Amino acid sequence: MHHTKFIIVTGGVLSGLGKGTATAAIGRLIKGVGKIVTVKCDGYLNVDPGTMNPVEHGEVFVLHDGGEVDMDFGHYERFLDIDCKFSWNLTSGKIFNSVIARERKGDFLGKTIQIFPHITNEVKAWWKRTLDEEKPDVMMIEIGGTVGDIENAWYIEAARQLKKIVGSDNVCYVHLTYVPFLDSVGEPKTKPAQRDIALLREKGITPDAILCRSRLPLSKKLKDKLALLCDLEPEQIISAPDIDDIYEIPLMFRQEGLLDLLQRRLQLPSGQDLASWEVLVNNIRTPQRECTIAICGKYTELRDSYASVIEALTHAGAQIAAKVHLRWIETTDIDDGKLTPAAALAGADGVLVPGGFGGRGVEGKIAVIKHARENNVPFLGICYGLQLAVIDFARSVCRLPDANTTEINPATPHPVIDILPEQREVYSKGGTMRLGASKNDIKPGTMAAALYQTTECWERHRHRYEVNPEYHAHLQAAGLVFGATSQNGRIVEFIELPNHPFFFATQAHNELTSRLERPNPAFAGFVRASCKLPPVEQALSSHQ
Repeated sequence: MHHTKFIIVTGGVLSGLGKGTATAAIGRLIKGVGKIVTVKCDGYLNVDPGTMNPVEHGEVFVLHDGGEVDMDFGHYERFLDIDCKFSWNLTSGKIFNSVIARERKGDFLGKTIQIFPHITNEVKAWWKRTLDEEKPDVMMIEIGGTVGDIENAWYIEAARQLKKIVGSDNVCYVHLTYVPFLDSVGEPKTKPAQRDIALLREKGITPDAILCRSRLPLSKKLKDKLALLCDLEPEQIISAPDIDDIYEIPLMFRQEGLLDLLQRRLQLPSGQDLASWEVLVNNIRTPQRECTIAICGKYTELRDSYASVIEALTHAGAQIAAKVHLRWIETTDIDDGKLTPAAALAGADGVLVPGGFGGRGVEGKIAVIKHARENNVPFLGICYGLQLAVIDFARSVCRLPDANTTEINPATPHPVIDILPEQREVYSKGGTMRLGASKNDIKPGTMAAALYQTTECWERHRHRYEVNPEYHAHLQAAGLVFGATSQNGRIVEFIELPNHPFFFATQAHNELTSRLERPNPAFAGFVRASCKLPPVEQALSSHQ
């Protein structure tokens, strides 16, 4: 256990400063030093975020092993190009459940169970199990919320005790704080950060590095002031100003000296250089072409609902030095007659219908899919987007005007989309969908085969419904191509249309496996088509 180095990331002043992104950027900065494991500790009592409304909590990120986790895991995977595990996500719901179950079994021999030490000990035991299972060289632990929150107190205390367990030379505490800029006086103010760091010290943790979120870079004068008043050295104060693109953060941290600080503090070896990363960041900064993608959904009031979709489009654009502009279409406006599909999509170079559930905005989504299909506009459908594309095709091409999904109309005479057989008797909401990665068989000679350049691929899923096998033959006879199916042939994984610039949909959530340095093939092909570039000739064959 003692060979492992630990980086603990905490936050203060207010939420939403970007702790997850900062943690991921630190991971990319030290990538190459050995095996890195990223752990996230969330204070909420939900066991996982799978049942939370995306508008309230943001996107639910699905892992390879089927775990539903906080969207920060998306940042970890995208920056470090690793597959995280469900056991790396601690929630207070998981921790409390475990302690109460043990108490009911009599494991505590009649003792009074308390937050301290029993909950804190369970947190440490969870970390220890992860260490024993993974044997990482570096374990990064992000503690959600802000210092002083009641619901993360047990995580903060466990982090304090960690130094005593593994030794001070093996732990580095990184704290993200906020330095607001007051327009009325025309300068940044460090007082919130000073009080924030003092509160962290009251909890028994002295930070080794302070990341200062601010509108503008911190001047040397401000760094010196903050260091003096917080009893730190100026090189421990890292400026983290607002930037246009999150992928610039590792480069900014390197320039600020954070990599040197971590290497000295933890005696880390040199990692990978950032040369290839920097090339892609420069492609984002100085694009050579551009396109506009219309994202047609019903959670558009919170962009974080589609965080991985946005990032996957960025990755695809970076590969070809393309700026991808996003246009957000609330499809309920089309349902309500406030907007026509043609008006909504005017000037759009591509149409993307992302995942979702329920009936609100559905007919509007079907209408934009139909418009894209009939007007040769590149189209990419994700999960629900595939199902609605099948409904449009069944209605318009197969001449089944009442075709629908049983999720919306259980009495439809043509249930071209129906619930998976194994889901019929499932009534619990949490963790019960078809979740995680599955291997798909790709049909030779299809667009899917050209994109993936292989006969099989792994993609991640989160759904309860499928293309009804009773309609497979009818749909294919009318011209719909099944580009990939599950290995038993039952579940339609990819659909596509020939003689169209790009009409492709996937039952999976392909956005979840996209990385800046290794974009998902479906998104890569879609953005190329939207930029009116020739189809991908050489596959991103490393994407498996």
